[in-house]
Amino acid sequence: MDLLRFITAGSVDDGKSTLIGRLLFDSGAVARDLVEAIERSSEKSGSDTVNLALLTDGLKAEREQGITIDVAYKYFSTDKRKFIIADAPGHVQYTRNMVTGASNVDAAVILIDARHGIQEQTRRHSFLASLLGIPHVILAINKMDLVDYSEDRFNEIVREYEAIKSRMQLEDVIYIPVAALSGENVARKSEHMPWFQGQPLLQVLESLPHRKDVGPARFPIQWVIRPHSDEHHDYRGYAGQLQSGVLEQGQEVTLLPSGKRSKIKSIEIGGEPLDRASAPMSITLQLEDDIDISRGDMIVSNDDPALTGREFVAHLCWMDQSKLQSRNRFILQQTTRRSVAMVQSIEAIYDIHTLERQPGESMGLNDIGLVRIKTAEQLSFDDYQKNRRTGSFILIDESSNSTVAAGMIAAG
Repeated sequence: MDLLRFITAGSVDDGKSTLIGRLLFDSGAVARDLVEAIERSSEKSGSDTVNLALLTDGLKAEREQGITIDVAYKYFSTDKRKFIIADAPGHVQYTRNMVTGASNVDAAVILIDARHGIQEQTRRHSFLASLLGIPHVILAINKMDLVDYSEDRFNEIVREYEAIKSRMQLEDVIYIPVAALSGENVARKSEHMPWFQGQPLLQVLESLPHRKDVGPARFPIQWVIRPHSDEHHDYRGYAGQLQSGVLEQGQEVTLLPSGKRSKIKSIEIGGEPLDRASAPMSITLQLEDDIDISRGDMIVSNDDPALTGREFVAHLCWMDQSKLQSRNRFILQQTTRRSVAMVQSIEAIYDIHTLERQPGESMGLNDIGLVRIKTAEQLSFDDYQKNRRTGSFILIDESSNSTVAAGMIAAG
């Protein structure tokens, strides 16, 4: 049974937590004692219905305010598939949490309140889904019960989103009218919307194709293993996680950033030999040649090596209260390598309403822009659209040691 990771996003009060709670409840993933606790909590707060949002709002502040602050991860399964859900916050100040939660998902479920239509956060989350290369976007037009299950209202929102979609690189968008509170078109077909001929949300999620980590082999070195024991006197192993592609015993490979070549002598996992390894396995390699390799270096396939350099252009989502300006210095973390980096220039900032590039001298919290970065050491990387794992990075503030930005490499 395969696994699908998806994230829910959208504006404040669009019903993301309620939708997830309904999915968990209707799929039987909620224990009876938890249901009883939620019923008591809902009754205590004066609610006429069971507040399924409490299944995901785990922080005390979230339950008290009725909002989502941090990304909440939930797990459930059906007869057809296992799921991991990331419930992203809707408030604009927590957009950085959406970026974190969406970094490795296969699909995004973006909710829209049918009464209010497309909002600023709808555009922002959709644009981020596009930049992050999420292959499937499901637009769940929620609270259809509050617009009398109007087909005209549903079609109006679809037409407006289609105009937005045309300005983004969204591969696949599916539109579903839902009423999460009562569960209509969530896990079962809605009797109130016979005009909708598509599948309920859960069936769509069960049928989405799974994105596999295919492509050229990328193996960043996390640890060099040198036991220095009598039993393993000359042993030199390179441990890490294979980020994409396949490596085989006897395969010729390239070492980056040095460009030297060698051949794989052995592959091990948990001390057991393997003939072949595929992403995302954590393995240990031995090479036939004694080459100086350290943490942060990368072993790649000869037929399609990664780029190597100290300068690149990237899409950047700024996550800090302070402003980003040209010549600011950071620690850049990309795969297992860290390097001192400088933002040489801010090439453009995206207008979230028009998605057009505008000139700018600084970036503020939640701004998305295009920047040019130069590092002190050579990095081995790919264009993000080609390989999201080796094409992504974070910027870390040197003084506070906190993450201030997430980036997607756009050009070498």
